[in-house]
Amino acid sequence: MSTTDENPATQRPELPDHLSIDPRSPFHVRAVFDHDIGIRFNGNERFDVEEYCVSEGWVKVPAGKTVDRKGRPLLIKLKGTVEAFYK
Repeated sequence: MSTTDENPATQRPELPDHLSIDPRSPFHVRAVFDHDIGIRFNGNERFDVEEYCVSEGWVKVPAGKTVDRKGRPLLIKLKGTVEAFYK
């Protein structure tokens, strides 16, 4: 039974250094979003991250309910320690 539990973990793609949820972004990797991922920012798990970069240490999150003229949320960049992981 333990071999079947380990199999899905080996089929997961490696988490990239820079990832975005926007499909138009060059940093969007569709295969990663087939699995549940989490982002830990400064030691706390965040659920509103739109884009992250581990090596540069930043995340982009929506700035409240503010949207641009196309209806997408405006994003602000927060700097700190970023860790991405599979749930």
